[in-house]
Amino acid sequence: MNAFESLKSKLESQSCTWLVTGGAGFIGSNLVECLLRLNQKVVVLDNFSTGKRENIESVKQLVSAGQWECFKLIEGDIREPADCALACQGVDYVLHQAALGSVPRSIDSPVLTNENNVTRFLNMLVAARDSGVTRFVYAASSSTYGDHPGLPKVEGVIGKPLSPYAVTKYVNELYARVFFDVYGLETVGLRYFNVFGARQDPDGAYAAVVPKWTAALIRHEPVYINGDGETSRDFCYIANAVQANLLAATAPSGECAGDVFNVAAGKRTSLNELFEIIRKELSHAYPGVMTQQPIYRDFRKGDVRHSLADISKISGALDYQPSHSAEGGLREAMSWYVSNLSV
Repeated sequence: MNAFESLKSKLESQSCTWLVTGGAGFIGSNLVECLLRLNQKVVVLDNFSTGKRENIESVKQLVSAGQWECFKLIEGDIREPADCALACQGVDYVLHQAALGSVPRSIDSPVLTNENNVTRFLNMLVAARDSGVTRFVYAASSSTYGDHPGLPKVEGVIGKPLSPYAVTKYVNELYARVFFDVYGLETVGLRYFNVFGARQDPDGAYAAVVPKWTAALIRHEPVYINGDGETSRDFCYIANAVQANLLAATAPSGECAGDVFNVAAGKRTSLNELFEIIRKELSHAYPGVMTQQPIYRDFRKGDVRHSLADISKISGALDYQPSHSAEGGLREAMSWYVSNLSV
């Protein structure tokens, strides 16, 4: 039994209270589902600006009636300190997922991105500190590595930020470390690498590539690849991100408090390879997709050419072991995509 399986067994018989900010979003709702299935008490704070009520409803349908009784929704905003304080009352662990994502969106709206990702992050840190939360785990980002060319990406070596979004996520790390050093609030940052899976929004100008391409193929719409398709990413299935959050929240303090860890599969996949994998997995339900071809266009401003995570630090400290590769995650998620992205 690995560390995560052992932790799940322990949690099933030992209920704690968890706050998931942005719990109606993609990653947040998956965390909520996992925690409720483990018989935990879960509080969600969300203003539904990017999160969806249908994500909460989906979770409700997937857990038992008894587990759902342990769920509480606070429809509030982390821009309001009072909402943050209310949400943190009686909470053991905070999993802070609320943020305004997307590099392109941050280039279009830098002030809005800063308000969401820095000011509101600080509000949550203060509320967690004042409420005596045991640990504050937050969504950091691989964008923090910026223009540093080295591969794989190692936590202690970063470059210049390439977007306002990257700046905000790095500021989060700086603030979190200060709150640990100065106030003793145990913080853990998780630098996500291209997380994908069920309940990720395929639509809109800032949609992530996996659901966007999958939906386009299902709907017989164009699939656009920025650049020559050899740009690569470390695509991380949602189950890996959920595992990392729970391990980071519950590990001994000396193993992780005040630190930052990469969360990924530890393998690089080019956009051309990703397109082929999606097309292959989707072809079981839609054979016609095998004739569809991508359309190549200019590289996107603010994007890095290659990204690959070194996951030795999180594996050593937290015994994190990715359960899914990019291809394995796509295979598992495909039934959700087929059922939910066809319209």
